[in-house]
Formats: sequence, structure tokens, C-alpha cells
Amino acid sequence: MNKRERISDFVRSMGSASADEDYYAAFFSLWNKRRYYEAHDVLEQLWLAERDPISARFYQALIQAAGAFVHLQKNFEHPSHPKHGRRLRPAWRLFELALNNLDDLPEVFRALNIVSLRQILVRFRDEISGSDYERNPWSPETAPHLSLSLGGHPG
Repeated sequence: MNKRERISDFVRSMGSASADEDYYAAFFSLWNKRRYYEAHDVLEQLWLAERDPISARFYQALIQAAGAFVHLQKNFEHPSHPKHGRRLRPAWRLFELALNNLDDLPEVFRALNIVSLRQILVRFRDEISGSDYERNPWSPETAPHLSLSLGGHPG
């Protein structure tokens, strides 16, 4: 079974079919459960197949944001671990990349409020650099939630 098949099975196990919109919805469900690594994997399937460059850049930004939160979560859970203790700079870099990929998108794209997303990413990025890469601003209590606009179409 290849990675796409494993991800498809995973998305179906969440009660979704295999349509692209279900992958997109699964990303937000996983994100809000603080399962950033799985969220990244799910959305990567859409990104790899996307032919529209704007949508591809958008998916890439979400993947990078999820990756940044993987770093913060690992650092929070294992701050003295030799590898996980050094994850704040890579998280900061992924926040930067995600923010750059969100440039020039409309305020709402694929039913997601881009303005709010950017604010979240900037806040975490700036808290990391403001502490000289010494303090992790993420915790289960401060984990950001993302939601799609009601009535908006994800595609």
C-alpha cells in the first residue's frame, strides 16, 4: 500500500469519502485536534496533485504552517531532548515560508480566512524570535484552531 492509499484509508476512517474536499476538511479536523503531522500528510496529497499554482501555493502554506506546529509541539513535549529542544528556529523558518506563500491571496481563500491565519502565524513567529528563540509559545492551551467560513465552498 502506497502513501496515498494509506492517507485515503485514514481520511475514510474519519468518516469521509475520498473526494478532495474531504482531504481538505480532514486537514482542519486534524489541525484542531493538534495532530499536525497527520494534517500535513493529508493535505500533502492535494498539494502534490494540484495544477493551479495559486491553490498549490496555498496548500503549501498550510503544510508549512502544520510543520511549524509539529516543531513547536515536539519542543513542548520534549524540551530537553537533543533534537526536539532545538526546534524553535526551524519552526520560525516554516512560519516565514508559510507567510510568504500566503502573500497576495484574497482575504478569504477556499473558505479559509487568510487574514486570521496570517495573524496566527505572525503571532507565533514573533513570539519565538522575540524570545531570542528561547521560549516556545505553543502549548495545548494556546494551540490555534482553524475553521472554514460557513457556507463557503472549499474548492
